[in-house]
Amino acid sequence: MVENLAGKGETKVQKQRVLLLSEGFGAGHTQAAYALSSSLRKIAPHVQTRVLELGSFLNPRVAPVIITAYKKTVSSQPRLVRMMYRSNYNKSLNRLTTLALHRIFYTRTLQIIRQLRPDVIVCTHPIPSVVISRIKRLGFDVPLCTVITDYDVHGAWVSREVNRYLVSTEQVKEKLLERGVGASKIQITGIPVHPNFWERHQKDDIRAQFALNNLPTVLVMGGGWGFMKDEAVNSLLASYRNEIQIIFCFGNNTKQLEKMKKDPRYIHPNIHLLGFTKEVDKLMEVADLLITKPGGMTCTEGLAKGIPMLFHKPLPGQEEENSQYFASQGWGTEIHSLGDIEGWIHRLLYNYPEVLRTREEVLEHIASYHPMQSAQAILDLLADNHKWKMDNQEIK
Repeated sequence: MVENLAGKGETKVQKQRVLLLSEGFGAGHTQAAYALSSSLRKIAPHVQTRVLELGSFLNPRVAPVIITAYKKTVSSQPRLVRMMYRSNYNKSLNRLTTLALHRIFYTRTLQIIRQLRPDVIVCTHPIPSVVISRIKRLGFDVPLCTVITDYDVHGAWVSREVNRYLVSTEQVKEKLLERGVGASKIQITGIPVHPNFWERHQKDDIRAQFALNNLPTVLVMGGGWGFMKDEAVNSLLASYRNEIQIIFCFGNNTKQLEKMKKDPRYIHPNIHLLGFTKEVDKLMEVADLLITKPGGMTCTEGLAKGIPMLFHKPLPGQEEENSQYFASQGWGTEIHSLGDIEGWIHRLLYNYPEVLRTREEVLEHIASYHPMQSAQAILDLLADNHKWKMDNQEIK
């Protein structure tokens, strides 16, 4: 790991490589990979990282079609998706499915891995985790770390070839134990979010940057999954535009963004329509309420900021479980009716000091959480792998 520089009495740290693999079925999985990449580079500059959405990288024409079809199915047939999720909840992907995935989508995976020569592979989505597990079964030896990016764990995440699981909570650890995963393979690290979400910013500076007013503020996110098309929710929020500030963050949903820009109800000094931004951490900092889909990443980002959350129509499976977990902790609530939103707006208008006090209590509660735990766990795996290699070389 350390190489001497002859004649200079100095040392040079050899670069180690971490390959982070995800898929584009929802933005959270890839966000987790990039969050880990940023954290690793921050605490260990000698580590090289590479993030790939594996299916999209290997099949740039086919993968977007499949992802689009998946989104449409989840949005239009939630009961079917829920039934499929529950019926296979405790089952790992069988060998036939794994073989089919490899043959159809991932035939070049081993070639890519040999080219990149990673010291550790980290997967933030179950499909690449399953594919790498299959390659390991065929004799390719590389440590595999799987990061479960929700507050639940479906059986599809589980493969015996995984060397380390990084999970969000004790409950997720228990579910892995019930599926036969050894305790030594599981670490509770929390879901990794970008280091920026753990930094505190001056709200006046953020307001100046985004031309925001100093008012109780609601941040609305979820454009990628069509949430912004909920006319009832949008209209209700717009009806309070003279009393509160609303930030609609559309992400990559440019179609809906342009549509709402032309609607006179949303042309108002207290309504801000934003497209894709890499500064969601600042928007969460300055906002007082987040209305969103309960994806694992978004929930964790909101928790890092202590912001209260309202969850809009959780998607079947993981989002439902995320919503239930956060509700049980008092950090979020599912929207069952427009009255739930109105109730929160009234809190912002008539009990604002209490809203701020509660937020500070949440921040104090999570202060013991170490934001770099996931990255440190991967560095530990790198160190273990390096030691194993050195020991084997000595034996030889």
